[in-house]
Amino acid sequence: MSILAACTAPVAIVGAGRRTSSTSLRGVPLSSVQHRANDVRRTMVASSAVGIALGAIRGADRALMVKSKAVTVRRASVVTRASADAAAPAPSPAPVEKSAFKKFSSAFSTLFPVWTVMSAVVGIKAPATFSFMQANMYTLCLATLMLSMGITLTLDDFKRVFSKPDVIGIGFLACYVMMPLTAMLVGNMVGLSGPMLAGLILVGSINGGQASNLCAYIARGDVALSVLMTTATTIGCIFMTPLICKFCLGAIVDVDAIGMAISTIQVVLLPIVLGVTLNKYVPKACRAVEPACPIIGVLMTIILVGASVATCAEPILNAGLKLQFAAFLLHAIGGAVGYWVMRALGYEETVCRTTAIETSMKSSAFGFLLATLHFPEFLVRVPSAVSVVWMAVLGSSMAVFWRMIPVKKDRETA
Repeated sequence: MSILAACTAPVAIVGAGRRTSSTSLRGVPLSSVQHRANDVRRTMVASSAVGIALGAIRGADRALMVKSKAVTVRRASVVTRASADAAAPAPSPAPVEKSAFKKFSSAFSTLFPVWTVMSAVVGIKAPATFSFMQANMYTLCLATLMLSMGITLTLDDFKRVFSKPDVIGIGFLACYVMMPLTAMLVGNMVGLSGPMLAGLILVGSINGGQASNLCAYIARGDVALSVLMTTATTIGCIFMTPLICKFCLGAIVDVDAIGMAISTIQVVLLPIVLGVTLNKYVPKACRAVEPACPIIGVLMTIILVGASVATCAEPILNAGLKLQFAAFLLHAIGGAVGYWVMRALGYEETVCRTTAIETSMKSSAFGFLLATLHFPEFLVRVPSAVSVVWMAVLGSSMAVFWRMIPVKKDRETA
């Protein structure tokens, strides 16, 4: 604004000069008039030059003002964007891509039913393949299977399960009440002969199998609950299996209580305790080997299935489709009833899955051992051998099916 004031002063002077010239023109000599005219012309030229300069200065002022406003707008825009960036939530971190070994472990576990069937076929067609499986090897395989599950558990898992003893009680009743009755009904429905019927009822009255813990892990179930259910039914087998055989079959089955207790400690309790202890004191090492646990569990299971089938391959082939259908129905009904009963009672999805697997999967290898020791008829042991295959196939199929369906937390009501 000071520039404009300075530039307007000469214009005022020029105007004043013009007025003076016009008022004093009369009575003045011509030469003087000419001089004054020249002065006026020079003054007008100067005034024009000043006007042009003034216009240029005003244009420059307008340009500066526009530029200043543009800068202000840009600064405001930058501030607004910065504020918006600060107010916006931080982007969630990108998910960590699975390692190649984890992908392999997941794919290998997904094919669990395929490996089970292949192992059973090898056991029937080439029984000598599993000749290395002696009595102590069964214990070692089962203990290794349970250890692979133990390192995935913590003490908090067991504390949580112990807060729901009703679930373990329901699983115990399903194992020793519902399954023996189902075996009797199914065996009579398909028309099994006396020894075959007795063998199927024996399968229904034995404890849950250790492979169920692996299947519960693959199915995203409750592994701690599965382990406690297996332990409860294994201990209960000491008195429940002889009692059921006495009333249902009219036979007294002498189960070695001390031997059963020792086997339970060796196969179930010690490996689980060792795994939980390792998980507590060396958790990083356990997390490092955890992706291999499903692979170890599947390998141990298919070895146990193949070895069990190989011991009585010929009787299995001679049994026909009738026994195969009966064994399939027994384990399929057990799984379906176990799942839907728990759903009807309002338990969460993980409990439903775990109970279904625990109810369906029996320790058929132990049933085969009891039939061999305590029933003189050879055919009594054949249903247990057939059951080994169907138990593993159905259990692993349920596990793989549920693994593909994430557990919805909003459905948990317990």
